[in-house]
Amino acid sequence: MKKYETLGHKADLKIRAFGKDKKELFLNMLLAMAESQKPEIKSDKKIKREVKIKSIDLAALLVDFLNEVLYLSQVNKEVYLDFKFKKFKDNELEGELIGRKVDGFGEDIKAVTFHDLEVKQTENKIWEGTVLFDI
Repeated sequence: MKKYETLGHKADLKIRAFGKDKKELFLNMLLAMAESQKPEIKSDKKIKREVKIKSIDLAALLVDFLNEVLYLSQVNKEVYLDFKFKKFKDNELEGELIGRKVDGFGEDIKAVTFHDLEVKQTENKIWEGTVLFDI
């Protein structure tokens, strides 16, 4: 199973990610967002940041999680390629982002939006999420 795919969109970045469960879906969308930013990685030294998010439902949790990661990425000049879950519910997550320092990003993502947002489990039990990023 592929981790994610980039979908066609006129002005923004639209990504569909997949996972055998909800956690893997979140991890693959995190990876898709990170790789789409085209980070210029500065160091191999791993950086860890704690994250706690509460939302109204699973779809909002995905957007809120990605927006928090995007914020931390921009403020700290870091890219996060992994997340270790300590807690995961449909409206709450807690864990540790794992990333690296960057010199900059080749692509600027301004925000993670709710436009065309979709999170669902398919007939073959694969979790799928579609997110539109404002670039």
